[in-house]
Amino acid sequence: MRAVIQRVSEASVVVDGKTVGAIGAGLLVLVGIEEADTTEDVQWLSAKIVGMRIFSDDEGLMNRSVQDIGGGILAISQFTLHAATKKGNRPSFIRAARPPVAVPLYEAFVQQLETDSGKPVATGIFGADMKVSLLNDGPVTIVMDSKNKE
Repeated sequence: MRAVIQRVSEASVVVDGKTVGAIGAGLLVLVGIEEADTTEDVQWLSAKIVGMRIFSDDEGLMNRSVQDIGGGILAISQFTLHAATKKGNRPSFIRAARPPVAVPLYEAFVQQLETDSGKPVATGIFGADMKVSLLNDGPVTIVMDSKNKE
């Protein structure tokens, strides 16, 4: 699983003109699932995201997690995170999981985030044409890959 985590002041996702997910301060998580991903990837990535200390403490140091600040999480499925760009100018998405694999893992990921954070997680709609808005705070953007544990 690959994730782009952005510390935000606010974020939302709109589908067909309707807001389907929104948060205030917290994390916008764009997550890409590949065929080789398992529930172990789900558990590792969720724990890292929820525990990641990228919010400022009283001294202005990044010592607080999204859980520590009571922040929200907006999780958006994004298969394009597995784009292969080595050949030509058109990205290949061959490594991205197809819906029969990706949907259950995405749903498990959202559930794991809820379990780990102790709060509901806002989402988009898997496979929909989504309009994602965010106000990046910092900016702070972290890229993680569960296969490389980074």
